[in-house]
Amino acid sequence: MANKPLFHYQNGSVVSNKHVFGRRRSSAASQRKPISMPLLCGMMLFCLGMLSLFTGQMASDLDRYSQRFMKQSLVNLDENNRGPIDIWESEYAKYFYGCSVRSDTFPDAISEQSPNGYLLIAASGGLNQQRTGISDAVVVARILNATLVVPELDHNSYWKDDSDFVNIFYVDWFISYLAKDVTVVRRVPDKFMRSMEKPPYTMRVPRKSPPEYYLDQVLPILKRRHVLQLTKFDYRLANNIDEDLQKLRCRSNFHALRFTEPIQALGQKLVKKMRQMANRFMAVHLRLEPDMLAFSGCYIGGGDKERYELREIRWETLPDIDAVGERRRGKCPLTPHEVGLMLRALGFENDAYIYVASGEIYGGEETLEPLKDLFPNLYTKEILANEDLKPFLPFSSCLATIDYIVCDESDVFVTNNNGNMAKILAGRRRYMGHKRTIRPNSKRLSPLLMQRDQMDWNTFAEKVKAVQRGFMGEPDEMRAGRGEFHEYPYSCICEKPASDIIAAGNNGGGDGDHHQSRQFKENEGLRKRSNEEEPVLGAKEDRRCIS
Repeated sequence: MANKPLFHYQNGSVVSNKHVFGRRRSSAASQRKPISMPLLCGMMLFCLGMLSLFTGQMASDLDRYSQRFMKQSLVNLDENNRGPIDIWESEYAKYFYGCSVRSDTFPDAISEQSPNGYLLIAASGGLNQQRTGISDAVVVARILNATLVVPELDHNSYWKDDSDFVNIFYVDWFISYLAKDVTVVRRVPDKFMRSMEKPPYTMRVPRKSPPEYYLDQVLPILKRRHVLQLTKFDYRLANNIDEDLQKLRCRSNFHALRFTEPIQALGQKLVKKMRQMANRFMAVHLRLEPDMLAFSGCYIGGGDKERYELREIRWETLPDIDAVGERRRGKCPLTPHEVGLMLRALGFENDAYIYVASGEIYGGEETLEPLKDLFPNLYTKEILANEDLKPFLPFSSCLATIDYIVCDESDVFVTNNNGNMAKILAGRRRYMGHKRTIRPNSKRLSPLLMQRDQMDWNTFAEKVKAVQRGFMGEPDEMRAGRGEFHEYPYSCICEKPASDIIAAGNNGGGDGDHHQSRQFKENEGLRKRSNEEEPVLGAKEDRRCIS
């Protein structure tokens, strides 16, 4: 037992040994004695030495984790990164694969009879923000050894969508897939609820709380009250946690969360239509909703009319913002015209096919027109789905899932922002094979776009290519601790063995197929369990957005 990396509390909680470090405090009687100056200096030097040793070890650990999936790599990414970039796919993606299989030292979930209580989760924000909360909630339930109740979705935010978890996600699959990691139930048993003397305790934990916080502050309440609800649950778990827990995050996000059959079917239908028109296509996610522009203080060139309309939406209590300054500092999303200029500068031809994923765009078709001038083959879900989309129109979260599917399946994913959908999809596309994902380096690109008229096209294009290095979805962009884990799932990306890399080099054009074969083998445990535990589909009306 001493060699196991997981520690079992008597209360049933399961965490890493390093999360237990420092929890026990010792006390001793102290007597005041005069301290000589040499002794004081010696103590100070000793403390400084220990601090240096500790911070050095931290830096060493961080570097080790950041390089874990490229350790002793046969592929020199740094040297090759100076050459031209293939804009449609990464040359080095074939050397890496998603790896979230449970380790041998990660014990099965404790049986349903022994958990410490029921954990209720109220997610917060838009659908993709809630997705981060759901996958984190699975990990928190594991830390607390709690039975997780299927999370409650946010019905009160701007999106005003009353869809429940069961309307968007395949709930039976979610429960069965996670069975070995966490016990999940649809609801707290009625008999148990009737026996409670008090209603469920409700609390909100601080953002980025480490596992120790949940063990120290949340677990005692859960054990005392038996049913606990955590509200506004988004980004409430620390970014850097034990690697086995990180892999559980990946299993929850990338495997356990499946969309319902009607949503998945419509999304795949749109993907098929795009593929029928072109062998490969781009998906461009645009965030230009009126409220987002108003509260960010950004301006997209609509003149006095735009300034007046956005000012009417913006709260009077908010301070005035210099829109030009915000754009120059890279704080504003790119306009459709700027997205088009970036893509043309990177090398995409005007005959490329583009799927535009978006909610309401301020200015509508007029705002999109400059992008369409640069890329005439531009399509949206409204154009492609037509009648099929009508049942989903009242449900903004369901519409967002359809965009999510098409963006996920696209050959190239492009975004004009760094919002939750951009982050979630960037992480998923890394995990699924480092599919080309382009996000604007806004701090450097925005000033360059503002100076576009001061240089010829070739100069502008070369500058854009230079600025965008490191923002194209290449494997070497992965760094432990960089951004959100959902965006950079470094613990769940592995390099193929040296023998496979050598074989791939010898096989030439067969690399892609070989990579897929290798990834299948590494995830065989996941896939085998998936096939064995494929649940019986629930009632059809329980798996739709429409009621």
